[in-house]
Amino acid sequence: MTSSPVVRTTAAAAFFDLDNTVMQGASLYYFARGLAARKYFTTGDLLKFGWSQLKFRLFAHEDAGDISEAREAALAFIAGWKVEDVRRLSEEIFDELIAERIWAGTRALAEQHIAHGDRVWLVTAAPVELGEVIARRLGLTGALGTVAEIRDGVYTGRLVGDMLHGPAKETAVRALAAAEGIDLADCYAYSDSVNDLPMLGAVGHPTAVNPDSSLRRHARARGWQIRDFRTTRKAAKVAVPATLAAGVLAGAVTAGLAIRNRNKD
Repeated sequence: MTSSPVVRTTAAAAFFDLDNTVMQGASLYYFARGLAARKYFTTGDLLKFGWSQLKFRLFAHEDAGDISEAREAALAFIAGWKVEDVRRLSEEIFDELIAERIWAGTRALAEQHIAHGDRVWLVTAAPVELGEVIARRLGLTGALGTVAEIRDGVYTGRLVGDMLHGPAKETAVRALAAAEGIDLADCYAYSDSVNDLPMLGAVGHPTAVNPDSSLRRHARARGWQIRDFRTTRKAAKVAVPATLAAGVLAGAVTAGLAIRNRNKD
């Protein structure tokens, strides 16, 4: 389905998933690529530590142990790092690898919301610092993302709350709406993934963007809007491999940064 103007009479908010919705592929994958280019981890680290993240991407909905394992690995990823360094690297890697992968159609939707006076938020399982950089560079209001504890400008290796994935996205969106006095019945949400059904179902105007097959079926059954900005049907198969690759590389990032920090000690 092609893009059509956002139509409504009152200003509200729009919530956009990031990976495969706003950009092609997974943001953490490209962040990891940028770190690899800077020698923050090796191929050996990738093979050794990628498995837990791969399991999380494939089976997290079935096994709480895999979620816990992935969470612990994600914490090692940032423990001991300065927040300013992560933000600086996010800025550099956005310019190098992410900017050219922003879907023009989704960006146009976000810009329509902004033109109507809506607040526009990214909602992503990626680190909130990465999400905030992307949101700012796209001219959006801000980002909701996975939050790591910070003490004296340094990551402690503990999360604040849960990874922003699945139902946690709905919780975050509801909390933001309550804090800002926004009626979710007037709001919009956009995602490519069936994992985001809780967030999509929480708003009055859900839209499936570049949807996976399960979300496409769900959207059709409920009469939701479907927007597909991919140029070929083959592109529909890209999302899963990109997400799995992100999981593997996230494990490598975790390992490489932990090893780098140990070597500094």
